[in-house]
Amino acid sequence: MSIYTYTFYFCRNESEYINAIVDRISDLLNKTDLFISDNPVGIQSRVKDVINCLDFGSNGVQLVGMWGMGGVGKTTIAKAVYNKIGREFEGRSFLANIREVWKQDGRQIMGLQEQLLSDICKEKTKISYIDKGKNTLKDKLCGKRVLIVLDDVSTLDQLNTFCGSHEWFGKGSVIIITTRDLVLLRGRVNRIYIMTVMNESESIELFSWNAFKQARPKVDFSEISMNVVKYSGGLPLALEVLGRNLFARGVTEWQCVLEKLKRIPNAQVQKKLRISYDDLEDADEQEIFLDIACFLIGMDRNDVILILNGCGLHAEIGISVLVERSLVSVDDKNRLGMHDLLRDMGRGIVREESPKSPEKRSRLLYPEDVIDVLSKQTGEESVMGLALKLPKANEYCKANENFFSTDSFEKMKGLRLLQLAEVKLDGDFRYVSRELRLLSWNGLSHIPENFTSGKKLVSIKLENANVHLLWNESMFMRCLKKLKVLNLSHSHNLTESPDFLKLPNLEKIVLKDCRNLTMVSYSIVFLNRVLLINLQDCVSLCSLPRNIYKLKSLKTLILSGCEKLDKLEEDLEQMESLTTLLANETAIKKVPFSIFRSKTIWYISLCGYEGLLSDVVPSMIWSWMSPTSALSYLCQRVVAMSFIVSLDIHIPHGSSSQELSSRLKSLQLSKDGKIILDSFYATHSKDLTSTSATSPVSKDSLKYDLFDIGMNCQNTNNLTDILQNMNVNGCLLPGDNYPNWLNFNCQGSSVTFKVPVVKGRMLKSIMICIVYSSTPDNIRSDGPTALLVKNHTKATIQFYKRGAPKCRLRLLSSIEPGNKVEVAVVYENNFIVEQTFLYLVYDEPDLTSYRKKKNRVE
Repeated sequence: MSIYTYTFYFCRNESEYINAIVDRISDLLNKTDLFISDNPVGIQSRVKDVINCLDFGSNGVQLVGMWGMGGVGKTTIAKAVYNKIGREFEGRSFLANIREVWKQDGRQIMGLQEQLLSDICKEKTKISYIDKGKNTLKDKLCGKRVLIVLDDVSTLDQLNTFCGSHEWFGKGSVIIITTRDLVLLRGRVNRIYIMTVMNESESIELFSWNAFKQARPKVDFSEISMNVVKYSGGLPLALEVLGRNLFARGVTEWQCVLEKLKRIPNAQVQKKLRISYDDLEDADEQEIFLDIACFLIGMDRNDVILILNGCGLHAEIGISVLVERSLVSVDDKNRLGMHDLLRDMGRGIVREESPKSPEKRSRLLYPEDVIDVLSKQTGEESVMGLALKLPKANEYCKANENFFSTDSFEKMKGLRLLQLAEVKLDGDFRYVSRELRLLSWNGLSHIPENFTSGKKLVSIKLENANVHLLWNESMFMRCLKKLKVLNLSHSHNLTESPDFLKLPNLEKIVLKDCRNLTMVSYSIVFLNRVLLINLQDCVSLCSLPRNIYKLKSLKTLILSGCEKLDKLEEDLEQMESLTTLLANETAIKKVPFSIFRSKTIWYISLCGYEGLLSDVVPSMIWSWMSPTSALSYLCQRVVAMSFIVSLDIHIPHGSSSQELSSRLKSLQLSKDGKIILDSFYATHSKDLTSTSATSPVSKDSLKYDLFDIGMNCQNTNNLTDILQNMNVNGCLLPGDNYPNWLNFNCQGSSVTFKVPVVKGRMLKSIMICIVYSSTPDNIRSDGPTALLVKNHTKATIQFYKRGAPKCRLRLLSSIEPGNKVEVAVVYENNFIVEQTFLYLVYDEPDLTSYRKKKNRVE
């Protein structure tokens, strides 16, 4: 090779090498970070939370959704995450504002597909139609580990255009999707990160940076700044927009802006928020949103569904959609909520229907507008909802006893939601719309005799009504055939409940804090559809009508605070749908035993016991065993438990499974005894050691008690003798070759299980192993003090007490395959039950058929 040729070859290779380096450097330089914010308040903690949703050790493709209302900062946080972790991937791409691009022509959508390929593959690819772009994305990205952010996705078509399936991307890829619609994420992503508004400290800081260019408000603006922050409700968009608009303005201008915001929300904020409203798919959903925004915030979700269904709006699915779109929330008490700015946005939409003529709007809610319309009697048929809530000390109302005439409602033929407070009406009530579904009238002084507009009423709320008796023979009552909700709370002059005979569809009765109520009408028995009765704080009520226990549909009965109510009848078990009973702070001294025969009650608050029924049963049993207990007669029904052994095995805090195994093996037990304990250890050693290490209870050791409640009644402390008496050699015990459904376990002192079907064999015994904690100060327990066995299916209860007269147990004969059974154990107060393990022991199986079955399995 000549020197010239060698030099040319070397230079060519060097040139290619240099070009490769340049391309690599260019590639790195092109990975520029996205702009986040001039004032990144509260961002880092949220970025950390999103990143914690990712599993960077996974070889699969991870999809993470970021869900929240408009303006809450989804895009900002997604950008910050993109910047934080983007360099760890072979390629990355951020596709912004997909919703807005989708409204344009197909060329713009294909432009996003081309951008995605360009960002990751560093090449220009021309896409001629959307479906071709999908195939191209799949072909070119399937081998690459990429990070892609799909920002502001609003439809499934948008999602499928850029992320059709996991197979489109290489192992370890991460796809982040920001959206206002929860439905798009369900079943499609690995994790959903729910965006939250800013707390007060973050809100003040972000607002201050925009309004004052510093981290805290100026001294003269401290109070009014807090008012703006409160109005913004922690929404970053509002804090930034209002802060910028108020920058360098005086206090007087600030006050003017705040006053204006009460009626006319900021246009820039509302435009962003209204996107979610405009994206609602049908008019029903928009109507439901506006009704909630104007009238129904804070009401029980189920009540609202009943009311709006009565208006023909299919509210159950409609409200679900609003929740999924971040427009409405439901709290832990099932009440509807809405961000204040979304509420104002909805009310602003109504105002825009007729800015200068409120009588032409669909909903009237601002007091000055309502007073103007009612005073001038200018209301029109377009009005579907009206709310007027006046303060009690309203001077104008005092000076005008007959403040408004019912004539004001004559033209409002479409009125379906009417809310009044401290308002007086005079005239012929026949003028009130016959389309009413909701009538809420706080401070009503009398029931109108000629009210005939109730034929479609679904909910009546007459809180603080100044009446002694309600409509027993009035025309008003006779037309309430469709009424489902009746609320007379805080009506202190009411002495007896209404007659329920003409209210066949009533589902909810609320008579809370009716202090002079002394009688509940016997006609309550005719309410075949009632689900809730609330008599809380009816302090004069001494008894319930006996026939109330015949209500088959009632689910919730609230009697708490009824100070004079001293008895609940054993007939309680007839309430076959009752799930919740609240009766604290009453004169009731004993728990009706029928509660435990009930198939349905799961939560109680009664005689000082409060919580899940299964959790408080042990405490109730303990109280029954007191010599002074009013329920001591139950002890006459109990029979003895037969203990196998009380195992004094100390497992120090944090012991390993090897230490537990060693301690079990050191016991001097028979071969059959070891079968039981070895099986128990093999199945539960991990649970036991983790319990000792992680239990919140401070303790020196865990201990175990093992006993049976089967056919044997001889009480002994020798495990070997008991095993021989039980003929364990022929019993079906948990072990390596036996099915898992023969054992059940649960944290705490109660186990609920369904008895399996075991063909050809009989249930011979139930063995129970209890794991409980103790400390050096505790005295060694002699085992459980009592045991309760509840057969939910048969609604029977059997109660066993240690030391009661010996007799042959009838427990097993009462338990049949398919029965749902609950077993609860009770220890003395100084021992805490950590776990309860329960074994069903069957008699000897047909060995021939068992071996055939085993051979087929093998």
